[in-house]
Formats: sequence, C-alpha cells, structure tokens
Amino acid sequence: MQAIVMTGVGGPEVLVVRDVDEPTPQPGEVLIRVEAVPVLYPETMLRSGMYPTPTPTPTVFGTQAVGVVTAVAGDVDPEWKGHRVLVARNDFGSYAEWMCAPAESAVRIPDGLASDAAAAVAMSGSVALALLEAAALTGTETVLIEAAATGIGGYLTQLAARSGAAHIIATAGGAAKTERARELGAHTVVDHRDPDWPRHLGERLENATVDVVFDSIGGESAAAVLDLMTPLRGRMLGYGWLAGAPAQVTTMDLIMRGLTFTGCSGPRWLAGVAAKRAAALELAAAGDLTVLIDSVLPLADAAEAHRRVDERATFGTIVLRPATA
Repeated sequence: MQAIVMTGVGGPEVLVVRDVDEPTPQPGEVLIRVEAVPVLYPETMLRSGMYPTPTPTPTVFGTQAVGVVTAVAGDVDPEWKGHRVLVARNDFGSYAEWMCAPAESAVRIPDGLASDAAAAVAMSGSVALALLEAAALTGTETVLIEAAATGIGGYLTQLAARSGAAHIIATAGGAAKTERARELGAHTVVDHRDPDWPRHLGERLENATVDVVFDSIGGESAAAVLDLMTPLRGRMLGYGWLAGAPAQVTTMDLIMRGLTFTGCSGPRWLAGVAAKRAAALELAAAGDLTVLIDSVLPLADAAEAHRRVDERATFGTIVLRPATA
C-alpha cells in the first residue's frame, strides 16, 4: 500500500511516499480502509522535533484518520465491520491507505457528515469543546480567543458565539483571517502579527477587562495579556505554543493580579478531549459547527501540506485523501 513515511526529524521533506506492507490488526485493534486524513498542527511539531516522536523513524506518519472498518482482531466486536469511523493512535500510522488502531479509539461518523469534514472537525472541534467546558462560561463573560480564524480557535469562536458570550475578542493574522474571525462570530479582532498587539487591544478595551483568555500563542505575549484581565476572577487557559514556547507567566504574575492559569495538556486532558470527539462530529453533522477545511490534497502531497501549515497559510484543516478512497 502507499503510505507517507517519516524518515527522520526535520522539515516537511522528511515525509516521503513509499510502498509498505498493509497492516494486520493486533489484539484490541480494528483495520480501516482510509478515506480521509487530517493534517494536524501537533503533527508538524512532532515532525520538526519540537515534541519527542512516539516511535523510532523511519515510520508511517500520522495520528488520526477516517475510514471504513474492514477487519477486526479476534477479541474485538465484529459489529464494527462495515462502519465508517474516526480512529486515532498515540503513536503513528494514519498517513496510509490502510490503518490499524485501537478499537476503543473508534468513533462512528454520523450519517450525512462527509469523511473529509469528519476528519477536519474531529480534533480541533473536540479540543474546543473541552476548553469551553474547562472555562465554565456563564454567558456573561468577555472572552479573548487567540488565532480565532482557523483550527481550534475557529471552533472556539463559533461555540462561544452559540453560548451567548457577552463580548468575543479574537486575534488573527492578517486582513483575510481577521475577516474570517468576524464571520465566525468575533465582535472585536486584532492582528496578532504585530508584536505589540496586547497594548493595542488594551487601548480598544479602554476601561473594560477580559474575563477568560484562550491562549494558543503562548510565549511573551501571554504575560502582557494578564494586565488586560479581570482581577480576582480572570482565568487563562493555555493550550498552544504558536510563539514557539508556552505562556511565559509566573506564579507571582498570577498571584499579584488574582488570576488563574490552567494548563490544558497531559494525559488526563487528552483523555477528556478524546471523549468529546463524538459530540464534535454530531455538532458538525447537525450544521451547528461550520467545518473549517482549507483544502483536500492527495495523500502523496503530505509534505506540501506540512509546508503550508508551517507557513501558517491555511484557513482550516488540510485533509489528505488516499488514491484508494
């Protein structure tokens, strides 16, 4: 079968097309004929070496895929066969025409939701749902959603608008993404390509403050945002490192302002995100979430897809489609 093999840590060029053996389901696994593979931002960090790789290279890359179950291991319910599902692995194996994954990871795709759309919404939509639950919004807050035009931020903006947040402030990179954030429900948008964007946001807020910050940029800007937050009840949820490093805030920064910081990462967090996948798919199938797809490319163009993500040129998830789909 055709697959994309990660030959080592580095740029997109380490992802190469190769013919490999079709996998066989091991105990607890299902085998799917892959129809759609999302290119996920965390995967680019794994590829580049920012995160440690879960398995030695060379190896078939990728963590999630949508497809039809064609076989199951002997200890797995045969009723899975024939169902269209989303599956995920903690290691790699999804950038391929066929993929094995734990049956416990499988989530059935609702009727009426295309495989490309299911692949695009599953990860980012489930993270957004988990973040909103952790934030415990009441509908009265002013919220700040960073990188709100695409991916997790795009779904957060839609969901916050549906929840009736009093004021949704968004950041986005450039005029086109600024307009997209408004279309998704943001009331106020600032361009985070300007390194001084927190100060400009403060000028626009005047005497108002931000109750909840969904921080996906991290780095130094997070500390500057603290001064814009509501003392004693303001809360920041950190889940991304678009700046290349986590939020650079200290315990004293938080104590002196009466704020809280929740780190949204780690095994317990990821388990909660996984539990939201079915809900994200249902919302998309019902039309309550606009699925953000940048483009659909052949599986063989995985390296090009990673280049576009690295350049932050996308307006949603790039989905890879095997030739057999």
